[in-house]
Amino acid sequence: MTTLGGPINMVQLTQGLNSSAARLFRIRKTCFALLNKRGYNVPVDDLEMSAETFLARFGDFPGRENLTILVAKQDDADNRMFVFFPESDVGVPQCKTYAQRMRDDSVRSAILVINGKFSNFAKLSLAELSPALSIEHFRDEELMVDITEHELVPKHQLLTPQEKAALLERYKLKESQLPRIQMGDPIARFYGLKRGEVVKIVRPSETAGRYVTYRIVM
Repeated sequence: MTTLGGPINMVQLTQGLNSSAARLFRIRKTCFALLNKRGYNVPVDDLEMSAETFLARFGDFPGRENLTILVAKQDDADNRMFVFFPESDVGVPQCKTYAQRMRDDSVRSAILVINGKFSNFAKLSLAELSPALSIEHFRDEELMVDITEHELVPKHQLLTPQEKAALLERYKLKESQLPRIQMGDPIARFYGLKRGEVVKIVRPSETAGRYVTYRIVM
């Protein structure tokens, strides 16, 4: 079977799990990969968790709320992120509940992994929390695989503010002259890229070995 993440033996990966548990196992595994690539401290046991371990920890029919993740940045233990898995539809009351938990635990960033309905009013309520709190949202189906591992997706590397400034100075460019990547792009969302940030994109090249471009997030 071939997915966005490349050839994977899904039967072997999720062996021993029913369809519902297998789906959540894959989604949570992708969440850990996402967090790791964003620079959060993710234990190896979570990155490489087996279906057997998942089953032992969460049971045959995992409660989504029990899958909650909390991690800290590798270079800043105070910079932490929650990943919440709402049990059902998400409206304004649910968003307020998650926001309050973040405040209680002094966490400023979170991701909601949503399976049910997600109202427009709920989306607006999340936007109104910014910049004090940042809450992203993904649908279950968007996290079934790690899209950055697909063979056709080139490597993306976020530049530091200093590296961005050096790039613009080296090539005598203004930000507006850089090629763009939209914040809604699946890769930008996976990495949690912010407006104004610049990513270095490395593609293989038959002639030069590799081809490097840069894009600014808009």
